[in-house]
Amino acid sequence: MPHSKKKIQQNKMADRAAIDTIRGYFYQFDYSIISVLNLLKDTDSILVEGVEDVDITTATETTAIQCKYYENTEYNHSVIKKPIMLMLNHFKDVKLGKKTEIKYNLRGFYKSGQSKLSLPLSIQNLKDDFLTYSQTEKINGVSTKVKHLHHDDLKLNDVELNDFLQLLEIEINAVEFEKQYNDIIILLKSTFSCSAFLAEFYFYNSSLKVIRDISKDKNQLNRNISKIEFLKRINNSSVLFNEWFILKKGENAHYSNLRKEYFGSVNILFKERFFLFEINSNSYSRSDLKTLLNLVIKNYTKIINQPTPFSPYIYLHGVDNLELIELKKDLIEDEIIIIDGFDFEGAEFNPKSVIKKPAISNQIKLKFINNINFLKDTIALTGRRSEIYQFYLNDIFFDYNSSSIKEIKIQVDNLNKIKNII
Repeated sequence: MPHSKKKIQQNKMADRAAIDTIRGYFYQFDYSIISVLNLLKDTDSILVEGVEDVDITTATETTAIQCKYYENTEYNHSVIKKPIMLMLNHFKDVKLGKKTEIKYNLRGFYKSGQSKLSLPLSIQNLKDDFLTYSQTEKINGVSTKVKHLHHDDLKLNDVELNDFLQLLEIEINAVEFEKQYNDIIILLKSTFSCSAFLAEFYFYNSSLKVIRDISKDKNQLNRNISKIEFLKRINNSSVLFNEWFILKKGENAHYSNLRKEYFGSVNILFKERFFLFEINSNSYSRSDLKTLLNLVIKNYTKIINQPTPFSPYIYLHGVDNLELIELKKDLIEDEIIIIDGFDFEGAEFNPKSVIKKPAISNQIKLKFINNINFLKDTIALTGRRSEIYQFYLNDIFFDYNSSSIKEIKIQVDNLNKIKNII
């Protein structure tokens, strides 16, 4: 095989392995999510990365679950051999009084080969297929393969092995990746009585972040979460930018779905739209911001042939006053008519002035709100006709909290990405 073709093939194999690994992570995260959602009582809990990937605790018992996704792998006993031996180690510690008794659950999805395993396991199958191994050892200076029986090493008899089997559950026909994900969305829709979009972009997105965050905590106590606490933490009123959610959905698909849900109307009708943009000072570019503002004008300023002409309001969070002045100068030089609620030099902010209607005679394209403290006064005048679209970096910086006014909060990590949404 030519070197270039071999290199391409190696790269493809590496890419496929990376994708399999990522899907494996998501499969485990999703299993944690569906496990906590399926808990019968609010006080029941899961422990992420406990004895196994997920430990489920109810009032009466604890089950340690190892969950793996082998989408491109044929099932062989060797795949689950080590996990079973480690579970038996834990079982031995229980017998010695060092640990509390739990149940053990091995579940996995495999491409094929499920017929190789006969369930329920007999004691002999357990010994022959999962507890017998060989390792190379030095005997009289010569490397020799030595057979070991793990149950003998642990000094466990057949009665005790039978007790272990009563606590062990093996599932090698686990639910497929997409099916498990769709089951989560259905559960979230039911739990929160919401649309499929909200279930995915709010609640699943938030669920993924909560599970990801607690899985990284070194303190085991912090990796335990009850159903009621989980539901409380994921009931988030903002659209999250979660790098793992973006990785799963694909960035383009993620922004496309947000655009369809919130900005997809072909016929933009009259509304008092407030666009709140948070600016990252480390990556700020006036040119990029002007491009974004011109897009806002193009899509949301309608003056000609409109029964009620309208233009949007702009608030820039994190831009200092001097830069705001320079930005406005640039816009005016570009012949973009703006107002900001200040009627003359030295005047105080006048919300009645900033809500002035655009018209063919005045050609007002943008209405600037210079200070966050002016937002509520202005929205109080525009009232139920208002829609607030807040794009923030890390933390929400404005809440109007009115049931009659539409508020959309979308987290983005880059100003330029807003263009892909609006």
